[in-house]
Amino acid sequence: MGLLVMILGLVLFFGVHLITTQRGLRARLIGSWGEGGYKAGYGLVALAGLALIVWGFAHYRATGWIDVWYPPTAFKHITIALMLPAVILVVASYIRGRIYTALRHPMLAGIKLWAAAHLLANGDLGSIILFGSFLGWAVYDRISLKHRGDSGAPPIPVGGVGNDLIAAAVGVVAYLALVFVFHPVVIGVPVIGA
Repeated sequence: MGLLVMILGLVLFFGVHLITTQRGLRARLIGSWGEGGYKAGYGLVALAGLALIVWGFAHYRATGWIDVWYPPTAFKHITIALMLPAVILVVASYIRGRIYTALRHPMLAGIKLWAAAHLLANGDLGSIILFGSFLGWAVYDRISLKHRGDSGAPPIPVGGVGNDLIAAAVGVVAYLALVFVFHPVVIGVPVIGA
């Protein structure tokens, strides 16, 4: 049951995110609901999807784990190493500097790196569906951005190398919080020593 709930959550979460890539549909929805109504509906559906993903995956892990393959221990170490640049890339999408200028969409690059890294370390069906979905969405969104007339990102000023250093510092702190607090406490899986 948990796996089905997680999949429903993924459909809701990515379904509403796909609307963003369809600029005509998005414009029509904003035209009929207004900017505030669109954002409220978008946020509620995305949040509901995320809640179902989290609950479904937790329930799946507790009751219906299905192994597909058994990753070597070295892959877990590779995942831990890849997560630092993934977190820095996500932060660099908000603290914009040369990283942002070079990649244009560091958030999507960070999500792709996060998802691919987790696919290396997790060989169960639920993880493959979860992280594979995020990887597929990030690849699709990056390709769709090439065909859109706008950047798809909010207007945030772009700075220089100083912003990159700040993004790296914030990314390191966020990475440490993810490794030592979030992952073991919220996810229930210790990163170090696992």
